[in-house]
Amino acid sequence: MKLLKERILKDGKCFPGGILKVDNFINHQMDPVLMQQMAEELVRRFASHNINKIITIEASGIAPAILVGALLNVPVLFAKKKQPSTMQNMLVTEVYSFTKGTTYTVCVSSDYLGKGDRVLFIDDFLANGHAAKGIIDLVDQAGATLEGMGFLIEKGFQEGGEELRSRGLHIESLAIIDSLDDCQIKLR
Repeated sequence: MKLLKERILKDGKCFPGGILKVDNFINHQMDPVLMQQMAEELVRRFASHNINKIITIEASGIAPAILVGALLNVPVLFAKKKQPSTMQNMLVTEVYSFTKGTTYTVCVSSDYLGKGDRVLFIDDFLANGHAAKGIIDLVDQAGATLEGMGFLIEKGFQEGGEELRSRGLHIESLAIIDSLDDCQIKLR
């Protein structure tokens, strides 16, 4: 997506260790016009799927997921990183966060994810694919069907995208970073 790529080059910041900071327009302060355009593009790319639910993981995937859900007129479910005392019929998995360097227990209620659901996962980043694999586990536990996974930005130099695609999943990334070597952003 040309507009997103231009914005990454203009406003993205690179840090040592393969970190791309886009918190000024995607995952802290958000550009709602860009977010809407990205959601429209994701809807276009998954138009051939019969999706009845969007799923994401808190917190940075919530904004694009809600916009995609609004465009498709389907509910949006987000996996929580803390188990609420009021949640019943919990499905649970573990997800390692590369950015935070910690493992989270994430959960959803099977009251909101179950057989018959045809799910699209939306998230801000795809790097090593840990969050995506956690969502796959939750979807499998629920007996739902994963229709695809859409990401705003993929770090193409990390293994997540390749591994998910090798499973035969429909993966779409609006921008793919080929390298952050020497803190230079190189896009595909």
